Amino acid sequence: MSEKLLEFLKSRRSIRRFKPDPIPKELILKLLDTARYAPSAGNRQPWIFIVVDDPEIKMKLANIHPWARPLEDAPLGVVIACDCEISRESCQVDCANATMQIMLAAHALGLGTVWLQTLRNIEEVQNIVNLPKNYIPVAMLALGYPDESPPPKPRKELYEITYLNKYGSKFIVK
Repeated sequence: MSEKLLEFLKSRRSIRRFKPDPIPKELILKLLDTARYAPSAGNRQPWIFIVVDDPEIKMKLANIHPWARPLEDAPLGVVIACDCEISRESCQVDCANATMQIMLAAHALGLGTVWLQTLRNIEEVQNIVNLPKNYIPVAMLALGYPDESPPPKPRKELYEITYLNKYGSKFIVK
């Protein structure tokens, strides 16, 4: 079971092309319920999730920057935002954890996602989805049934990124 789970984690891919099929509400609720269990500093759980299925709102979000375009044709988008008044030092990390939980849950349920960066466009996203200023949109996800099967992208070798006790002291020697 453990090896299968590790292989599952390694098999997740960013999906940028989606089938038009709608996602049942029960699946969406499973994803978001799983996200609630993400770790957060002090268990503050500063996140909120805005599920976006309105084509006009999706289009506005898809146009905040060129890399957000996959949201245009995805059946669903999710904006993950954190209340940075609740969790000042770690709100972005907390929301990143919740975002990854959604992505892994989606993968487990046969759905695909791609992380769409929002931190360059905070005010724009806040305005589009009517977020109060204390909520920082940390990520958006395009979500749907995959209409592509991208191969794995190259990864750095473990020896290139692993150190023992301090930077420069290799943990693994090539």
